[in-house]
Amino acid sequence: MADNNTHIALIGAPLEEGSGRRGASMGPTALRIAGVDSTLRDLGHTVTDEGDLRPVPARDLANHPKANNLQVVAAFARALDTAVYDAAHSGRFPLILGGDHALSMGSVSGMARHAADLGRPLFVLWLDAHADFNSPASSPSGNMHGMPVAFFCGEAEFAPILEAGRPLVDPKNVFQVGIRSVDAREREEISEHGVNVFDMRAVDEIGMAHIMHDIIARIRAANGLLHVSLDVDFLDPDLAPGVGTTVPGGATFREAHLIMEMLCDSGLVSSLDLVELNPFLDDRGKSARILVELTASLFGRRILDRPTRSA
Repeated sequence: MADNNTHIALIGAPLEEGSGRRGASMGPTALRIAGVDSTLRDLGHTVTDEGDLRPVPARDLANHPKANNLQVVAAFARALDTAVYDAAHSGRFPLILGGDHALSMGSVSGMARHAADLGRPLFVLWLDAHADFNSPASSPSGNMHGMPVAFFCGEAEFAPILEAGRPLVDPKNVFQVGIRSVDAREREEISEHGVNVFDMRAVDEIGMAHIMHDIIARIRAANGLLHVSLDVDFLDPDLAPGVGTTVPGGATFREAHLIMEMLCDSGLVSSLDLVELNPFLDDRGKSARILVELTASLFGRRILDRPTRSA
């Protein structure tokens, strides 16, 4: 990722069934319209657009009363597990265009398999307003976009979505930054399992740079791979309104870019999710453009490299 030329595989995941509302399935198209491919090519990278996944619902799974749209979400998880693993295994950088956050059940699982092949631990940087560590037993809504972290850590094995015995992510290797909305039982779960949580109070008190220095140092010391999962609602909704689960008090424009610039310098990132973009709720493509700009920072562009535009 720190190389001047990274081969990036764009993988569209038009999943909205995990979120409980419509619109996120348009996210991959909005990101393409906002120029994610051309922006990365302009930075000197090779970009292959793999198109959108269109899996058939997983009819082998029974419906679950507290895991809404399980068959569709499971189908995407399986398809992404395969697509992301294949891309990483072939030396490409998987960049998943979402789609709601349930897609990370598959993308992170695919990267966990790749990391296991290399004999290296997988770390996950979860940039989100929500901890997403629910299971059907704890979820107030049953919406599966609140369950992916518990799933890829092996704490939501309520259905045979992926193979038993697959490589899992150690909860202690998950870093959640920007958190500001956690359910009561979920709070207990993340504490019990040792998930590293830096909520917005921690960001205010410690500072984003200090938090990121610590995270990067810990991953480098373990010779880990890093998967970054960026939810639109990580950002303050005044900055990026195109999401169905807005929570006030999110990260600022500069805090978000600082994270991406520091990650770029680290050379540790091996895969990326861009999730929960709902163009139907956006303001003339504002959120999609910001996600593309943040992606550009991760892949080597600096704020000062950009020409100043008048309002």
